[in-house]
Amino acid sequence: MTTPEGSILAFDFGLKRIGVAVGNTLLRQAEALQIIHAPGNDAKFAALSKLIQQWQPVLCVVGLPKHPDGTEHEMSVRCKRFANQLNGRFGVPVILVDERYTSAVLHAQRGEHIDDDAAALILQQYFDETP
Repeated sequence: MTTPEGSILAFDFGLKRIGVAVGNTLLRQAEALQIIHAPGNDAKFAALSKLIQQWQPVLCVVGLPKHPDGTEHEMSVRCKRFANQLNGRFGVPVILVDERYTSAVLHAQRGEHIDDDAAALILQQYFDETP
């Protein structure tokens, strides 16, 4: 699949927070953008809607967590559901990227939120693996 030129948004989905990163198909460099802290699904999708409108992405990338052996778990199912909702609500193509080792690369201090950095790693992994 060839990705059209333009912006790409990436998401590190979590139940409490969603990390967001942005990049574009020309430079192929991911940059942490923000962390969405919203109390419910409606508020989360309202924040996501603003980002989609602002960046007009040609693609969204969602991290897919898996066990070290590659098997899926409960959060895998939730991330797939989130990806489907992104596609259904905003009509933007969504790709899932294996995020097994992204959190191992990042080291957070106690209480520090690094979800946006995790999203940037997920997006950079997509760029690095996609011709």
